[in-house]
Amino acid sequence: MSIVSFSIPRSLLEKVDNYIKEQGFANRSEVLRQAIRAYISEGKRLSELNGKTTAIITVIYQKGAKTGQIADVQHRYGNIVLTFLHTHIEEGYCIEIIVAKGDAQIMKAFIATLKINKQISEVKVTLL
Repeated sequence: MSIVSFSIPRSLLEKVDNYIKEQGFANRSEVLRQAIRAYISEGKRLSELNGKTTAIITVIYQKGAKTGQIADVQHRYGNIVLTFLHTHIEEGYCIEIIVAKGDAQIMKAFIATLKINKQISEVKVTLL
């Protein structure tokens, strides 16, 4: 098995360690392997999308992030964004739940644009 080294913020590492204890994983490697498998699986489902599709996209970012950038992305893809809900959650974070419907290629581009935005901590996609 290959060994890979990477850097993550201490706060995220603490969350990983807490998750390991709560879920009973043997070590960090096990939980990270599972997370990577899930991420690749989600990417595969997205890459196979075609035709018209509907998705619920959950976006989490820190309060105080440049929300204009996030709003700009939503406006740029306004032809597929049906509605969104914004609220504040614990630890100084915001969550946006976006309902989008449209061409799969445009949907994939929208999701990719959200995922590469450094202001966004997490993007989850539920395909309907």
